[in-house]
Amino acid sequence: MIESMNVELFRRRAKVHAALADPYRLAIADQLTLGDCAPSELAASLDIESNLLAHHLAALESVGLIERLVSQGDRRRRYVRLLPEGHRILQHATPIPARRVVFICTENAARSQLAEGIWKQNHPLQAMSAGTKPARRIHAEAIRAAARRGIDLSHAEPRAIPELDPGDLIVTVCDRAHEDLPPTLGQLLHWSVPDPATSSAPDAYDAAAENLAARIDALLPNIEPVKNEPL
Repeated sequence: MIESMNVELFRRRAKVHAALADPYRLAIADQLTLGDCAPSELAASLDIESNLLAHHLAALESVGLIERLVSQGDRRRRYVRLLPEGHRILQHATPIPARRVVFICTENAARSQLAEGIWKQNHPLQAMSAGTKPARRIHAEAIRAAARRGIDLSHAEPRAIPELDPGDLIVTVCDRAHEDLPPTLGQLLHWSVPDPATSSAPDAYDAAAENLAARIDALLPNIEPVKNEPL
């Protein structure tokens, strides 16, 4: 009976479900299951005014479903991220067809390389990484963090973005790269992952890898591999 259970837990769950009962809030949360979005991107996709969007975001934030992150790119833009509570409740209903996953950051020296390695551990679909402004080499700490996860990046090298195919799913893991790429590029998701190179935390690279692994775990069930058609 409910009296013998954690009443506060039921109250918490009731508030979360009440917040999601609004069609706009459910649509916002559903869109965020796959990646982070700037409020302007959400307003455009939902075709609603910014003040109404702000109201819905505040409601979702008040029950702990979302958080807002300051862009590490232009420092003015903010991104909205769905928290783990939301991922546990929601599952994206529409599979994403993809021939290849392309992870992109600015230098292709840490986050996108880690994402590629983690993806290849978990999914047979082809994946690669690239940078909008490739560095000369991969960060040594990224190589060590990858090794702790059983991923060998010792021979990997940063590379520029190749010619992209319409069947590619592009995932930006860096705010600056997301803001540099045109929104018309194709199937584009964004994950606002803090740059470990700018952090003084000793475990910053491991934290970035954990962040990426959790997001990849959430994305994997929603991918529908598309085979390359023979020439």
